[in-house]
Amino acid sequence: MTLPILQNFIDGEWCESNTGNHFEVFDPAKGQPIALVPDGTSADVDAAVRAASEAFAGWRETPPLSRARYLFRLKEAFEDQFDEIAEVLTTEQGKAIDEARGEVRRMIENVEHATGVTTLMCGYTLEDIAKNIDCYGHRQPIGVFGCIAPYNFPAMVPWWFLPYALVSGNTFILKPSEQVPMTQGRIFEVIDEIGFPEGVVNLVNGSRDVVNALLNHPGISGISFVGSSPTARYIYQKCGETGKRVQSLGGAKNIVAVMADANLEAAMPSLLTSFYGCAGQRCLSGSILAPVGDIADRLVAQFSDAAKTIRVGNGLDEQTFMGPLISGAHRDRVVGYIERGIAEGAELVLDGRDISVDGYEDGFFVGPTIFDKVSPDMALASEEIFGPVVSIVRTADMDEVVELVNSRDYANAACIYTGSGAAAREFKYRVLPSMIGVNIGIAAPMSFFPFGGAGNSMFGDIKGHGQEIFQFFTDTKVVIERWF
Repeated sequence: MTLPILQNFIDGEWCESNTGNHFEVFDPAKGQPIALVPDGTSADVDAAVRAASEAFAGWRETPPLSRARYLFRLKEAFEDQFDEIAEVLTTEQGKAIDEARGEVRRMIENVEHATGVTTLMCGYTLEDIAKNIDCYGHRQPIGVFGCIAPYNFPAMVPWWFLPYALVSGNTFILKPSEQVPMTQGRIFEVIDEIGFPEGVVNLVNGSRDVVNALLNHPGISGISFVGSSPTARYIYQKCGETGKRVQSLGGAKNIVAVMADANLEAAMPSLLTSFYGCAGQRCLSGSILAPVGDIADRLVAQFSDAAKTIRVGNGLDEQTFMGPLISGAHRDRVVGYIERGIAEGAELVLDGRDISVDGYEDGFFVGPTIFDKVSPDMALASEEIFGPVVSIVRTADMDEVVELVNSRDYANAACIYTGSGAAAREFKYRVLPSMIGVNIGIAAPMSFFPFGGAGNSMFGDIKGHGQEIFQFFTDTKVVIERWF
């Protein structure tokens, strides 16, 4: 079977990459290739930057409300293609179709939020800062921005940035993950139908060479990234060297604390989703389950029983709760962590290594896995696994669970289940992560609140979406004025 070869979208046209090398794109449920994506080159990036640079002046002069109207049309077009985008997403990424629909909905919500540009991009003024002198602060677009996107949310994550860059008057280049390029390929077909001015929004496929070309190109003003912390740090450093703005979101080791007064029956659905949604491949996945006090035995028993009921399979099956991992290599990595946990002496309560899904024997599956009596210094409790492996670290009291949260190498998100408002307040006040859930699991902020962590989970100052993102994509020009 001849596999389709994906194209770039540059200057309003679909075009072939300059490369002769390609990667296979897999259906992870079947373990079979479904497309080829070019391993793009710096020449591809340079062509996109030239197109975006040439388009910038005219796009900047387009009134903000007129720019927003493109997004209004785009939102309606996405609604029309909603189910198809979700199906493409599940086919190449593997997540359950209901979760894919939720991701596409979050993508569209960012488009909706960005249409508020006429309010969110407003500057400020003050008359008479001195006698007969007035001062104005105008938000102005800066130029060409780029996004380097991850594989776990191929639809949503690029749209934490793209609509805000465009509506504020910048032009844009997106590099999707080479593991899941088909989703944005389908999305850009919709963009093409909307008819943005040529060069305003571009897509370049590739891997390392394209990333480095984006980071090094003098025509790019800023970069948005989501991925692992080592890569986030590298991108942050490279942008510093080349004078680019940067928002570089890294990895996580999210902890879910369960106090002795928690309502376990009410909590269980969100607990399962927090740990096993997207097969644990979220920067907002729960990783460590931390019972506090004498609830531990009851929590372990109920959580394990619930995890055993999870249906694992092809994400396109409406009954599937958890799909496969992204690749065979990543499956082997997660299995390696399970074997390492056994070697380190943790108690394996539920083993997902030998799961078999009827009809999908070649898929990249790992079943729900649970370790109990994990110590904080084990790899299970300190390294990002990015898979359906739950490590239970028992803690004695609030001080101990706060220390557990704050002693990890990350500070992305955390959650507490409790019936006590005082306990919830103390927890959210003392822990370092920037995103906190209370009786709701590890929950993602909506588009009108910022997304991003602290510490080694976030390199840069301004986070994804929210109101503040307009500060990232604009420069405040201050005008001090006197007339004689």
